[in-house]
Amino acid sequence: MSKYTTGELAKLCGVSVRTVQYYDARSVLVPSELSEGGRRLYSEEDLRRMRLICFLRDLGISIKSIGELLDEENPAAVISVLLEQQSETLRHELDEGKARLETLEELKRELKNVKKFSVESLNDIAYTLENKRKMRNLHIALIAMGLPMSLLQLTAIILWIVSGVWQLFAVYIICAIIGGIFISRYYFKRVEYICPECHTLFRPSMKEAFFAGHTLTLRKLRCPSCGYKGFCVETYRKEVGRDE
Repeated sequence: MSKYTTGELAKLCGVSVRTVQYYDARSVLVPSELSEGGRRLYSEEDLRRMRLICFLRDLGISIKSIGELLDEENPAAVISVLLEQQSETLRHELDEGKARLETLEELKRELKNVKKFSVESLNDIAYTLENKRKMRNLHIALIAMGLPMSLLQLTAIILWIVSGVWQLFAVYIICAIIGGIFISRYYFKRVEYICPECHTLFRPSMKEAFFAGHTLTLRKLRCPSCGYKGFCVETYRKEVGRDE
């Protein structure tokens, strides 16, 4: 029957000698016998056990769990639980990795728009990305608020064209003005802006913000701190509610 030294076992399993020694020290893979000179010798069964250990380690299962598993008389139930736990752990790590990758890609895209890069610029981008999910939810809330108004507008126009009844359209105009004021107040209480020059966070008056030129993420404003006038980065305001 074949016997393998520590070095031979390590080579057959594609690991280092130190790894085999570590498993021995943890009592996960104890050699079948010692030679007269005190060298550790491993049997064919030890080799199969070592290959199983390596397989389970490649799946990310801890040495402690592997040791407990191999000591079980009936490991079938234990291995199914271990594998399910490891599957859940890996799914969680994949989700976290995907989220980090998306953040990195967003950071790369944002950096392309920075004319003068600095640590402050990176802080501004980090702050904006941190609040991006809240901004997305805010935009969804605005769309949900605007849908009834759009339906009322469409209904009023159709009714006016088909039957000549214009009164509903007049009601829509009144509702649109009131709803527009309410939605604007709701929105601008929940956002703030980052000056690209001095990196100050500020909140403009509702009138200035409402009539300012803007894109989906930028609004052309005057910074109250340094006087810069131009596009400022829109982000979600962290301390919403204090002045509401």
